[in-house]
Parts: sequence; C-alpha cells; structure tokens
Amino acid sequence: MIVVSVVAVLAALGGLVAVIGSLGNYTPERQPGAAVAGPDTALPHIFRGWSSPKLFDAVTDRAKDQRALTEKEVFGQNELAVSKKLKLKLVAKKLDTDCSAALWGGTLLEQVSDAGCTQAARGLYVSSDGRYVGQYTLINLKDGKSAAELVESLKTLYRGGWMRPLESPKAAFPAGGYSEAGGYALGHYVGLVWLGRVDGAEPGPKDDYVSLTLALRGAEKAVYRRVVSITGPSS
Repeated sequence: MIVVSVVAVLAALGGLVAVIGSLGNYTPERQPGAAVAGPDTALPHIFRGWSSPKLFDAVTDRAKDQRALTEKEVFGQNELAVSKKLKLKLVAKKLDTDCSAALWGGTLLEQVSDAGCTQAARGLYVSSDGRYVGQYTLINLKDGKSAAELVESLKTLYRGGWMRPLESPKAAFPAGGYSEAGGYALGHYVGLVWLGRVDGAEPGPKDDYVSLTLALRGAEKAVYRRVVSITGPSS
C-alpha cells in the first residue's frame, strides 16, 4: 500500500511538471495604457487634477465655442512673470491638429480620440535664471464631461501616457529627473502643467512650484477670453 501511494504521488507530481512545462514562459498581456516608457523617458513623479470651475460653464460645449485655437492666441506672450525677478521664457511652441503628435500612451490616445480631441497646443518654457523648465499643453475636446473624465483618469494613468515634451536646445526635461504635473478641466478644454528643475533634482525649500505653476497657467488666458466673448465683460 505504501509503494502504491508513493507511485501515485510521483505520477501526480509528474503530471503537474508536465502542465507547467507546457505553459512555457508566460507573460501576462500588457494592459492598454500600461507604461511603455523606458528609463530615459521624462515623466512627472506627481500628478494632481482639478475639476472645471463654474466660471467655464459657458464653454462646456464646443458647439458653442467652435472657433479653433490659434498658436498666437495661446502662446502670444513670450514671457510669463513668476515674480519681480523671475520670468518664464517661451523657447518652443507647437499646435497640433493630430493629438497623437502631442501625446503618447495607448489608453490616453484612445480616450482623447473618443473625446473628440481636435487640437493640442504646447509651449515649452525655461526660467530666466536657467533653473527651471516647464511645459503647458492646452487640449481641445468636445465637451466638459470628456474634459473632466480625462483629468480624473490621468490621476492614476499618467505614468502610462503623458504629453510629449517639445524639443529645444535651450531647455529640456532631464531623463529620469524629478518633475511635477497638474491637470485642469476648463469647460471643454484641459490644461496640463508640467514643471521640473533643469538639473532633475527634487525641489528644495527655495523652489516655489506654486508660483511657477500659476505663471505657466498664464496660457489659460485664451480660454478666459473665450468665456468673455460668449457671456460678455460683466461675467
């Protein structure tokens, strides 16, 4: 009886080994939007998102705001003031009608396509002291619901899909360096802010990212002007 039991156990183990062997080197299928970035890809380490303020209700539906964005409208200012001594200087700008030229990541590209993305305007900045690099991107979607959903999804998916950095000899996000980002729903638009130190180091006590972010968001004046054009100056 002992011999029979041992033989049965060995047979079972042999069957298990055969099954495992038949599986080979199985690798789970990559989920859509999973990070495809390599170690040299610049990505934000932190992302925060905000819903659209009531102020932008007038531009919740693109049907009421059909005029396309222009490069001059969004990036007409060559400098954005951070403080009396510090400014952000525009070193590159681009407006794409193919949003996949400005963004990457399977899930992100699918989402903006479903959201009717027609434009992505990007501006790259470097601070006047050469310490910081920043990029602002304004995305034109079909409605406020799509904008809100995009910002919400980026809270968890930004590591697997993000904006493509513009190239300039004057500024660049260092590969593997520390940076921070934020997303803002603005009616049917989404504004994305991306900031970091040129040396890639984490911010210290003297690095005022709040003021830098507010300065970068100066590009959003284009959306404010559109609200006024619809509701009138009294708003």
